[in-house]
Amino acid sequence: MNFIKPIIICFVILFSFGGSYAQRYQTEITDSVLVNSYTYATKDGEELKLDLYLPALEFEKNKLVFLYVHGGGFSGGDRSAGKTFCTRLAKMGYAAISLGYRLTRKGTETGFGCNCPANEKLATFQASVEDIQDATSYLIQNRESFGINPQKIILGGSSAGAEAVLNAAYQPPFCYGLDSGPVSYAGVVSMAGAIPDLSKVYDESAVPSMFFHGTCDNLVPYASAPHHYCKENEPGYIMLHGGYSISEKLRELGKPYWLVSVCGGAHEWAGKPISVYFDEIARFCYEFVFQGKKQQIHTIVPGDQTKCNYQTFNFCNP
Repeated sequence: MNFIKPIIICFVILFSFGGSYAQRYQTEITDSVLVNSYTYATKDGEELKLDLYLPALEFEKNKLVFLYVHGGGFSGGDRSAGKTFCTRLAKMGYAAISLGYRLTRKGTETGFGCNCPANEKLATFQASVEDIQDATSYLIQNRESFGINPQKIILGGSSAGAEAVLNAAYQPPFCYGLDSGPVSYAGVVSMAGAIPDLSKVYDESAVPSMFFHGTCDNLVPYASAPHHYCKENEPGYIMLHGGYSISEKLRELGKPYWLVSVCGGAHEWAGKPISVYFDEIARFCYEFVFQGKKQQIHTIVPGDQTKCNYQTFNFCNP
């Protein structure tokens, strides 16, 4: 009898861990999360930090990574905006990161609207891309201690953060000194984001993409229109291509995407998906990235477009 009991105990423990692993990325595998802050770069005397959320008491060494970038017009907001979202992801087995980055429009007279010169807007996008890449480099350099898979890093962001992650996601693969070669991001989740150049989305750069966008977004266009709907004679006039336009490009390329169109929705939808559509985001990460399914989905959320001052779409009509 003394020899049987240890065998039974060991079997139960192994079975329990196996059951948790089978549910990883689909449901909670723990109710406890570890959170630590790290400085990933210092620029112009400013320490740039990230908060890393990890599931407690588990030992998976190749975790999916979700790197979240907050909004705020590149002038406000901070990484605490991702606390609840990242905590929920970590409970499902992810390594979740909420990123702090340079707020290059903070304290400027022209802000990030129609008085901000177009070249400064483009420079702002580029600075955010560089910060995301530097944070990615830091994570990859510490991949063993963090237990992450460098080939499975998903970017996500809201508003300005969505513009940042989209511009980063469709960059060519970047070399981080890995023996396995350059790294492309494994996927991107945009919540009311856009890019200035659709040609950046091509066969080799088109990662699995999820978009949440209101058809009446008054700041960041749902389709293709000027940023903030600035007039051509204003300094801040620059064309941007939002969720609908990028999805159309991906559809033509035969690449996976999931577009959630909110009929009549304005820019407030930048902040809603991380709570209202958390399950859909988790499904995208699991099916499109972890399982590698090739799907093209367009989810239409009904709404009132009659008060919209911008372009309307037939699929929103009653």
